[in-house]
Amino acid sequence: MGRDIRIRHIARGDWPRIAALEQEAYADSTLLEGREALESRGRVSPATCFVLDLGGRIGGYVLALPYPMFRYPDLALREQAASAPSAPSGTRNLHLHDIVVARELRGRGWGGRLLDRLTAQARPAYDRISLVAVAGMAAFWAARGFRPYEDVRLPRDYGGDAVYMSRAFKVDRPGRTEEADRTARAR
Repeated sequence: MGRDIRIRHIARGDWPRIAALEQEAYADSTLLEGREALESRGRVSPATCFVLDLGGRIGGYVLALPYPMFRYPDLALREQAASAPSAPSGTRNLHLHDIVVARELRGRGWGGRLLDRLTAQARPAYDRISLVAVAGMAAFWAARGFRPYEDVRLPRDYGGDAVYMSRAFKVDRPGRTEEADRTARAR
């Protein structure tokens, strides 16, 4: 299995399996979005969306798209390309919307490898990465350098224990501090 494993950009034919992995991961929660919503997020930023390809079998995925700090996708809506936040509009924040590894492959470091690939791809264009930690995963993300912003209000769809989190990819540009982040959030 080792030689045929790779992390690659999402291809059109991958979406049925991505939707099946999402169904498996979130079937008993309000986090289930469905294929159309997932595809809409992938269309906004195909360069920051990947699959774990195990010799032709999709074993995981990561979807990330540009969003201003302290904002996040509405789980009930599809992304609209014309209105979706994007890097050219000025945001230097990439929002990691979803990362899923097939149940039988968990605990082998594949999620970390997907995150590493995303970080390497995004680092030149973005300063920060944000996410909404769900299902009690805030400690997992904190161990990977993500800082919680517990005062950011999240919709119920994300779950009662959801926490908005962020970390810098690299040293922020001069003048970008946590104080600047708080000021941006207040706008």
